[in-house]
Amino acid sequence: MEKRGILLVVSGFSGAGKGTLMKELLRRYENYALSVSATTRKPREGEEEGREYFFKTREEFEQMIAEGQLIEYACYVGNYYGTPKAYVEQQLEQGQDVILEIEIQGARKVKERFPDTVLLFVSPPGAEELKRRLTKRGTESPEVIENRLKRAVEEAEGIEDYDYFVINDDLEACAEHVHQIVRCEHSRTLRCGELLHDIREELKAFSK
Repeated sequence: MEKRGILLVVSGFSGAGKGTLMKELLRRYENYALSVSATTRKPREGEEEGREYFFKTREEFEQMIAEGQLIEYACYVGNYYGTPKAYVEQQLEQGQDVILEIEIQGARKVKERFPDTVLLFVSPPGAEELKRRLTKRGTESPEVIENRLKRAVEEAEGIEDYDYFVINDDLEACAEHVHQIVRCEHSRTLRCGELLHDIREELKAFSK
């Protein structure tokens, strides 16, 4: 019997290596699918429909909102971004564990709507390492780095809302750790209702 997949929401500080961790999971294991977001922004060069994003007009996106077709959505710099429910449901029904990478407020909304969602927060081993990683990227000004660190202070106050807190120090070890968490989640009784029912029915045959 093919089990339904798990919706895994991943958040973390900027510089924690979330994106790299997600790529490693997808590279190493076949059971993961990365959620594809819908957006109203225009495609950039090299981007493809259904791969990077589902590209929508503003009217199409607002219709999706009105019809409840999105798991969560937000407006950022004048454009909508959101997670299509139909795409995620399709992947979950096929037994894929779907990874959704979003920030804390979005993660809370998803958990409210879908209580069996697994929330996972990714962090470097310490604050100094976080600052080092942000600086090492070399793509942001000192002011931007300072703002990201201030944002991290705020985000740290919401970590208890998550089911798991994972340290991303060694990439391979972290990916294996997350994979084992998902495997254990598949064995929780709340996800095994159909199997439990079948076993109980089979056991009843012995008491006749």
